[in-house]
Amino acid sequence: STCNSNEVKPNNNHKQTTNHIFLCLSHKNANRTDFTHRPHKQQAKQAQNKAPAIMPTNLGINGFGRIGRLVMRAALDNPDATVVGINDPFLTIEYAAYQFQHDSVHGMYPEEVKVDGDCLVIGTTRVKFFAERNPADIPWGSVGAETVCESTGVFTTKEKAEAHLKGGAKRVIISAPPKDDTPMYVMGVNHTEYSGATVLSNASCTTNCLAPLAKVLNDEFGIVEGLMTTIHAGTANQLVVDGPAKGGKDWRAGRSALNNLIPASTGAAKAVGKVIPELNGKLTGMAVRVPTPDVSMVDLTFRTQKACTGDDIKAVLKKAADGPLKGVLGYTDKPVVSQDFVHDPRSSIVDASAGLHLNDNFHKVISWYDNEWGYSNRLVDLAIYCNK
Repeated sequence: STCNSNEVKPNNNHKQTTNHIFLCLSHKNANRTDFTHRPHKQQAKQAQNKAPAIMPTNLGINGFGRIGRLVMRAALDNPDATVVGINDPFLTIEYAAYQFQHDSVHGMYPEEVKVDGDCLVIGTTRVKFFAERNPADIPWGSVGAETVCESTGVFTTKEKAEAHLKGGAKRVIISAPPKDDTPMYVMGVNHTEYSGATVLSNASCTTNCLAPLAKVLNDEFGIVEGLMTTIHAGTANQLVVDGPAKGGKDWRAGRSALNNLIPASTGAAKAVGKVIPELNGKLTGMAVRVPTPDVSMVDLTFRTQKACTGDDIKAVLKKAADGPLKGVLGYTDKPVVSQDFVHDPRSSIVDASAGLHLNDNFHKVISWYDNEWGYSNRLVDLAIYCNK
């Protein structure tokens, strides 16, 4: 059998709002789900049934790798989004179904996943599967895909990514920092500046962790300068055993990810200057890749313009986490470790007890992030915002 656009139906019955942190589009005067007080699945379903019907944002996903699959999970968990099409020329549809259903970090997908002709069927949601190498050849319009998540890691410029528009998509969100001047948007930081660009970037997972943190601190105390280190979980571009580094430029990247701490470069801190122009040129940083599969940690050491104590910093961050940035920024004073944040949908969770304060102008703040799940949820939130 075949899967045509008339058969593609959003699955509003299985969406797990218990796993979704709703980010208010204006960050004001809206009910948000608190991650620490998730409603029972049946309660969430009942609440959803009482809400007014809203047409979900229809997503297409190009590249069904680590982020592509998790963006799909996040979209299906979100009552305001769904996925109507996937494109990956390097997977059979059967293998795509297997990889979506089985996840070594986030666990088995709770709904039935099966193949029906050229469709993946997740619960009652039918998702058309394409296998085109050229983005311009993917018929997104035939399935009603409004926004395409470009998650191949290949088409990271406006010129390359906008090829999706030829197939009927209205906009493309690149799931990586762009290689050109494509605008970047970070939810909770500068997303309200979106003005209709057809190609945009969701920045990186580390920028999504650092930028909300930097915004709050800069708005309140002024950041004079800062250095960031991200202690980052392993990613797909690393090697299991020593071998030639992918791309050949970074020799350290060719060393085994299983038993090494590997220093690496990152543009995440500098990218903050693009989403918060006041901080342009004031932040830079590096990464250390560590042998864990998920969850990373930002270490931001900075000098403030305005004198403040450690308690002042904690109070401001907690206020933002409980208020306008709830669902994006989190705050904890518990003795946590990385495994405590697997599948946490927030972008950045401040570890209050891990910070250091040398004097009233020199501080260190620590913040955790699930570099896979948090980022994927923000990309879906950004797609919803742009569609509205």
